[in-house]
Amino acid sequence: MFQSFTGNSRRPRQVNLSGRNTNPFAAAQTSRQSPGPQTTLANAQQERLSRQRERDRLNSAKTIQRTWRGHRSRTESKNAWRRDWDLRENIQEEPLVLSPPQEGGGATYLSDEECEIQLRTLLQFANVRHDSDTYRLDHFISRFLNTVKGRPPIEWGTRWPLLLLKLEELCFEALGSSAKRAASMLHTENILSTLTFLSQAIPKETARHASAYYRALSETLTRTPSEFAGDISHEVLFPAICTPLQIISSETLSAYEGFASKFLTTPNLAEKLLSLRPIAEGINYKLLANALANKLKRSSPEEIRDFADNEGRLWLLAYFIYFHEHVHGPAQSAAHFPEPDYVATVSILLSSLAHEIANRISVDDVVMADDVENGSDKLPPAPLQPFIKKEIYSLVNQQSISSLLSGASSSQVSGDGNLGVIYNNTDDAKLLASYALTLLRVFPRRADDIRMWLYLGSTTSSENGSERGPGPRVPAIKYFWRAVRRTSSYASISKDPRSAVSLLKPRNDPAAHYQGRSTGTAIADEQDQEWRIILLFFELYTFVLKVMDDEEFFSGSNTVGMGRPDVGFSWTRESALPLSEVKDMTVFLKNLAFTMYWNASEITESADSDSTGGIGTYFSTSAVVRPSLGDRNNDSRSGDVALAGVKGISIDYLKGIVTGLLRMIYERDSRRNFLPKDHWLMTSRFDMGGFIPAVVVEEENRHQVQEADDDEEDRDDDLYDEGLAPTDTIIGTRRVQQTRNVELLRKQQRKASRKKYLEAITPRLEILQNMPFFIPFATRVQIFREFVHLDQVRRRGGHVDPDNWRMSIMQSSVFQRTSEGELSGHDIISKHHAKIKRESVFEDAYEQFYELGEGLKEPIQITFVDRFDTVEAGIDGGGVTKEFLTSVTNEAFSPSAGLDLFVENDHHLLYPNPAAVDERKELLLDAGFKEGSPDWNEQIRELLRRYEFLGRIIGKCLYEGILVDIAFAPFFLLKWALTGGSGSASKESGYRANLNDLRDLDEGLYQGLLQLKNYPGDVEDFSLNFTVTDPISITPSTGTAATTKTITRDLKPNGANTPVTNSNRLVYISYIARHRLSTRPQLQTSAFLRGLSSIIQPAWLSMFNQSELQTLVGGTASPLDVADLRRHTLYGGVYALGHDGVEHPSVRLFWDVMRDLSDADRRKVLKFVTSTPRAPLLGFGSLNPRFSIRDAGDDEDRLPSTSTCVNLLKLPRYGSKEVLRSKLLYAVNSGAGFDLS
Repeated sequence: MFQSFTGNSRRPRQVNLSGRNTNPFAAAQTSRQSPGPQTTLANAQQERLSRQRERDRLNSAKTIQRTWRGHRSRTESKNAWRRDWDLRENIQEEPLVLSPPQEGGGATYLSDEECEIQLRTLLQFANVRHDSDTYRLDHFISRFLNTVKGRPPIEWGTRWPLLLLKLEELCFEALGSSAKRAASMLHTENILSTLTFLSQAIPKETARHASAYYRALSETLTRTPSEFAGDISHEVLFPAICTPLQIISSETLSAYEGFASKFLTTPNLAEKLLSLRPIAEGINYKLLANALANKLKRSSPEEIRDFADNEGRLWLLAYFIYFHEHVHGPAQSAAHFPEPDYVATVSILLSSLAHEIANRISVDDVVMADDVENGSDKLPPAPLQPFIKKEIYSLVNQQSISSLLSGASSSQVSGDGNLGVIYNNTDDAKLLASYALTLLRVFPRRADDIRMWLYLGSTTSSENGSERGPGPRVPAIKYFWRAVRRTSSYASISKDPRSAVSLLKPRNDPAAHYQGRSTGTAIADEQDQEWRIILLFFELYTFVLKVMDDEEFFSGSNTVGMGRPDVGFSWTRESALPLSEVKDMTVFLKNLAFTMYWNASEITESADSDSTGGIGTYFSTSAVVRPSLGDRNNDSRSGDVALAGVKGISIDYLKGIVTGLLRMIYERDSRRNFLPKDHWLMTSRFDMGGFIPAVVVEEENRHQVQEADDDEEDRDDDLYDEGLAPTDTIIGTRRVQQTRNVELLRKQQRKASRKKYLEAITPRLEILQNMPFFIPFATRVQIFREFVHLDQVRRRGGHVDPDNWRMSIMQSSVFQRTSEGELSGHDIISKHHAKIKRESVFEDAYEQFYELGEGLKEPIQITFVDRFDTVEAGIDGGGVTKEFLTSVTNEAFSPSAGLDLFVENDHHLLYPNPAAVDERKELLLDAGFKEGSPDWNEQIRELLRRYEFLGRIIGKCLYEGILVDIAFAPFFLLKWALTGGSGSASKESGYRANLNDLRDLDEGLYQGLLQLKNYPGDVEDFSLNFTVTDPISITPSTGTAATTKTITRDLKPNGANTPVTNSNRLVYISYIARHRLSTRPQLQTSAFLRGLSSIIQPAWLSMFNQSELQTLVGGTASPLDVADLRRHTLYGGVYALGHDGVEHPSVRLFWDVMRDLSDADRRKVLKFVTSTPRAPLLGFGSLNPRFSIRDAGDDEDRLPSTSTCVNLLKLPRYGSKEVLRSKLLYAVNSGAGFDLS
């Protein structure tokens, strides 16, 4: 019977690990002698481990013995084979040292069988690390070559190829071993001769193993000591290099691939081989280009890095460019249309090395040596080798870049005479776009030159072409524009903005985002290629708009020029697009830009944070962050590939260039309308009913994030003060520097994440600040006033009204007394109060209010006094402040006031005096100041502080909603609008000086540059160079007459020695415009904008264009609407309206007079009452306080008076229209200020 339920009669084993004795009959033990359960368990584990170690020891001993017995057995067998081999070779004694073989190679084998037996035996025991086996190999190949000399490959049969392949592999090993041990050159040459023979005997097998073949050759040249490397006979070396590449077979491309990846990555081949010409002449360049292009196209970024390290790819690129130049010749190469394989190869290699080249191409050995001597913690990158730098620089020249399109005519242009359909095949356009974008990526300092050379390029249309010659030339702009219009991305985005989301989303597989590599569907690869065309067109069209004047822009037509881009006609005019097509382009740009800002969070949700190596770096003028020497061979894997498969092109870069291009076209339309009235609006995409409240909420969110950033910067400053600042390399400070670097990196990462967060939570603000023309102007004005109101609430603790704010300051300071016993609230209020003399309004205002800084936002109180310090009548309820601000602006901006801070153009529009700083410097030199001294610098800063104060005054007027009668030049207002571009497009959408803006500065200079641009002959006849002459007016301190002096400045390095030619005149024109509009007045403009931004946030100003900003500052220039003013007027006293709503007879007379007055006189009346001659932007309903009229008695001899503080007109009860008119006009023209009140 079973004793358990398991069906097993065997008694289960009882295991006791408790240490207790379960036998009741066992002798009792004392507690001290009985081990505890833990002790027993530990002992058991220890015994188990001891037994396991013993088993492992025995197994290891068996393995060692087995390995040793195998090694000894193999050694004995190989030694036996060696003795047998030596016996058959008649070698009596094994040499202990390697001796050179006899000249001529010795005797031959008597038969193929004998040769085969010896070869098989040799392959069984040969070890090239043994000198004796190296001697045997040398001996065998000497007899072998003599034996097979002249044997045709067809007689080798089927047994030999495998033996010869093994012999070839043995030769590879022997070459590597001999390089390490500096073997004799005769030995190396024998092996090279053998490899040459074997590559002829078994070409396919050699081609399949080309990587090993050329790795061995590379190691031979690299590891051989320099004193022996040049001794290898070129008659032996060059055939060994070129023979596998000269035999055409199905595996030839594999041979070229191995040749490129293993041999052409060898440094300094030209130095080791003395010349690259024999190799260039011995290879097939087209096969090399095809093999490299195919290899790189199907490789991911990781595979390309595995293909060769950075240094190897640099040498490969340089050699490849050299071979291309050798094939086409130096002169022909520049004008030769590059083959597709060449363009693809150079483009991919350049793109993968862009960061490396950008870091090292401008570094010289002197700088590097200085850094090493100074003990820098992070060494600068090593400079590029001269050969590499020379070949890479050869890519950037006018002929080669301008001729990129010359070979596209055969495949791109049809002969049907229709320009609109000559671009059906866009393969060449995709290839050229990829190549051009990569050049812009690698050579950011030459970006303008590259764009200009591309712009000067053209392709040939077969329209009207015949045997007499090619057809007309098609400008590059039109060529790429038609290619853009043929893309599916353009069509889908033009129809539906939402479709851009899927096209712009970065892919999860970064390998899919690389040159032409298809890892999913062919559609994704096609989209990448289309984006390259679109991006290059954006780059070129942005450049062209900078140098294209309005007449040329509006002259666009569908005709194609018949000449060359530099002879006989304006190539810029030929490049102008038809206005109908510009309209279509703006639809595409609008939809694309709207999606990038509105759906920013959705597009970038899976994207990594931006890296410092993105395209915004190299397309801008900022310095490149140089990695340490140890990081030189490590590419950044931070995922900066986000668009078009071109490394470094990100969504942020696309945002910037699209925003900038869209604004440039909008500016053209603003100057001269060519688009429908509401073309730019995109109100249908928003819920306009709740748009303003939503924007206000976003502004609150933005402000909270900004405050968090400010707090973080304060904490970073504290860390800096605590000793985490960068220091010199001192013993013991390395850890402090590392900690500082980590903190800075974390700070950058937090800023990047906050930037992405802001884009997600403030899409409406992003659109308003970067593309404000999507929203109606009136809506933006309301938003601006809401922003100002929010800021006032925050700053004044909810007390927006000036009197309430002052009361709150006094109440909050009751218990806060200063050391003198005076209430601190009095100090605050006194700082915002000033006595102003009407004879020196600006100087008094500057002296008393400059130190307020941002505090000028708070309410100020003004008391006007005359020359005798007598206070004028009137209490400042806001009206005196308005008159003060208008008086300051009138005096400061008036050219007749003698301040010379601003000057007028021919149209009486104001802009900062560009010569102000130069004139101040000349006066200081005349007064004996030393340039650069503290007193000198203080005088310059004093001048700039006045500009800054003027910026604050204009900001104060905008902040308080006070209109001033000042007209600024459009190019100066553009700097206000574009300074505030936020988010991704802060720099890209910033002000760009262009030829058209120069017209508002100097009409004569503008016309002269136009003639230069369109001059049909050789512009070198004018003897111009890249310098500019600036005139300045000097008024000596002695009081003598003013004199004019000129200062000549270089527009570029060595500009005095750089002549202006037909090819670079566009760059010259752009440099002149940039100098006149931006560079020369930079200090003055920056100071003014700094003051303006301290009162009004730049992001708020970016919601308006230049004409809208002028309206914001000075009000609408349209005639005053008397009916609107009458509807929103309040009446008091006798004039108060009764229940019947009938106006008093005197009031009706007043409105009759206002209706009959000219617009100029109406504005005088309005200024008399409100201190400003312009109507509010949103109509008189928004005037605060309202325009009011009350009676002033029945004395008709009395003049009308005002209280501008409350916008009140005190009108006596006149009985006739004529009397009222005369008295009113006399009062408004008297200019007596508040004394009439």
